[in-house]
Amino acid sequence: MRSLAEFIKTTLIGGVLVVVPIYLILLLILKALAGVMGLVSPITQGLPQTLPLRELLAILILIAACFVCGVVVRTGPGLRAKNAFERTVLERIPGYALIRGLTGRIAGKAEEDTFVVVLVEIEDALVPAFLIEECDDKHVAIFVPSVPTPAAGSIYIIERARVHPVDVPFTRAVSVISKWGAGSKELLAGMKRAGLRST
Repeated sequence: MRSLAEFIKTTLIGGVLVVVPIYLILLLILKALAGVMGLVSPITQGLPQTLPLRELLAILILIAACFVCGVVVRTGPGLRAKNAFERTVLERIPGYALIRGLTGRIAGKAEEDTFVVVLVEIEDALVPAFLIEECDDKHVAIFVPSVPTPAAGSIYIIERARVHPVDVPFTRAVSVISKWGAGSKELLAGMKRAGLRST
């Protein structure tokens, strides 16, 4: 009887360890799809009701629009118009510069001196963050991302002495944050490497 109870318990635990991660992954995928559908809903509503696969067509239209914008921005007049529009309109929107910088770093197209990966001393812990800018001789501005969505988070102005550079790529730090901290040992090892380089 005891062996049967042990078998049932271990089998149930094994099933839970398989089913729960799959369930959570499906929830995340469904949430991402819902976000995409919400993004393209204005395009979908503009398409005829009788058109099949309207959502898929709306996504393709959005991708095509992004591609066309990318082509236009590669031209001289397009780049000047984009820069002027950013300066006069977009940079006045709260959070735009931060999200643009994060997106650029993920794409590998941002300046090297921004969004440096750091570990920050907050209370008794080391917290993954990104260095935004130098404020003065003693203070820096950092962005502490939320888990598991690194594009959201909080801004801190903090003493430079509490901020430790980390020798890992930006995309790797984003991956650790997106995975609820899995791989944090790489950030700690990167902080030690950066410390050895600076001595």
